[in-house]
Amino acid sequence: MTVLSQFSPATRGWFDQSFPAPTPAQTRGWAAIGRGENTLIHAPTGSGKTLAAFLSAIDGLINSPVPDRNRRCRVLYISPMKALAYDIEKNLDIPLSGIERFAHHHDLAFTPITTAMRTGDTPARERQAMLRNPPDILITTPESLYLMLTSKAREILTTVQTVIVDEVHAIASSKRGSHLALTLERLENITDVSPQRIGLSATQRPLQSIAEFLGGGTDHSGTWIPRPVTIVDAPSDKVLDISVQVPVIDLARPETTPLAGDAAPDLLPGQRRSVWPALYPRLLNLIRSHTTTLLFVNSRGLAERLSAEINRLADEEITRAHHGSVSREQRVIIEQQLKSGSLRAVVATSTLELGIDIAAIDLVVLVGSPPSVASGLQRVGRAGHQVGAPSVARVFPKHRGDLLESAVVTHRMLAGAIETTTIPQHPLDVLAQQIVAMVASETLTVEDLATTIRRAGPYRDLPESLLHATLDMVSGRFPSDDFAGFRPRIIWDRATGLLTARGNAQLLAVTNAGTIPDRGLFPVMLIGGGKVGELDEEMVFESRPGDVFVLGASSWKI
Repeated sequence: MTVLSQFSPATRGWFDQSFPAPTPAQTRGWAAIGRGENTLIHAPTGSGKTLAAFLSAIDGLINSPVPDRNRRCRVLYISPMKALAYDIEKNLDIPLSGIERFAHHHDLAFTPITTAMRTGDTPARERQAMLRNPPDILITTPESLYLMLTSKAREILTTVQTVIVDEVHAIASSKRGSHLALTLERLENITDVSPQRIGLSATQRPLQSIAEFLGGGTDHSGTWIPRPVTIVDAPSDKVLDISVQVPVIDLARPETTPLAGDAAPDLLPGQRRSVWPALYPRLLNLIRSHTTTLLFVNSRGLAERLSAEINRLADEEITRAHHGSVSREQRVIIEQQLKSGSLRAVVATSTLELGIDIAAIDLVVLVGSPPSVASGLQRVGRAGHQVGAPSVARVFPKHRGDLLESAVVTHRMLAGAIETTTIPQHPLDVLAQQIVAMVASETLTVEDLATTIRRAGPYRDLPESLLHATLDMVSGRFPSDDFAGFRPRIIWDRATGLLTARGNAQLLAVTNAGTIPDRGLFPVMLIGGGKVGELDEEMVFESRPGDVFVLGASSWKI
């Protein structure tokens, strides 16, 4: 009896036709998920983690009768990045359409499955349509899930049975993770059954701490007991081909390195005090000698400059810049061009670091040391993102200090020595925001509120004094008159212990969602309509009509 025997004939038949065999992550993951256990799957990139998480849920949906229209949403997928969410939505079509075709060809039972996405970019009309016709599988982000739970959209989430948290390591170590932990407990409060939680990541340590973050816990006589989470630590057989390469003879004296061709025709050797004139042709040669190349940098400005210089040297648009200031529409176009092969390379920041599946990428270039070992492994894993394929990467340090850091990070990547994930403990700014949101949704007692909060791992040890101090603040009881300008957001009746919302609480909760700071960016719009991207306030203030700037590796005139 194999692990595939737990699936229906249609699902099993499609898998057998599509893949030679399950990967270790899938074999062990499906066994735990099939038993209904909360599961944390730790496996390298390209090991089939996403399919391991989704296939059991898909199989359950296609073999279940179609429920009432308002009770269809049973699988919830949470992505830390919108780009990954869009990628998952597209990739889900492969198993869904494949199983449907196999079922129809063999006259097997099959229930059609609908999917939908809810992010900050989802138009209002699509959000309203989702309320009228909820999908079977909802793809969202932590912030959008918080917003849904703080609005009437929470009604479609009561039937959720499975929650999949992708790239869990990317948020567990930040306040964003603490925010998500509380959001998951709020979801737990409204669902008909306790949802099965499935977490995925390629870079996380220690696994037990991440499992407790994912699963949350319950209080038993004053003792926090974590919910059981089965840890699937799949063996890493991923081949990493990573090398650090220095483009000049001496990083302290880059001008001593002869330049090939027209890399910097206008500069004399004594004028070259930078590594860049020698680096640009090396990068262009790598791009031209590979099918698809993904270059990672650590800033948006460098992404723009590097892309523009490579295109100038190539005398064609061989690469484009991909970062957070490029509009979603433009980022989607860039990703589609990369997948189709019409674009040979992309220079990206962390926007393409997590989970993006572009099979044609056969080389990753890191310009500068990655910010961490975990981040470096995620970036390197974009190359060879298929089962059994090696991940090839080249690291180019920009200066001597960067060389030392690149060597250490590369050594630790090859050894799998990932940094320890440290989870913040009871951040109070996140707590205040979630308290206002919870009370805006329904009247609560302090005791019920405390129970929900302490089920979340980051708040397991929240002292009563800190909880009451936070409630004092959001209810308008401040320690001095210096805070008189702050308006109370909720009403705390200390006689009855009831918490009720003030008139502006719900609006405040949904207009200040999450922990991602507002950077004060201004949209860049085309005259005929359409968004190009965003610019920061300082650049907008200093710009004048007629000025030309670069955004997305293209020049635009104001």
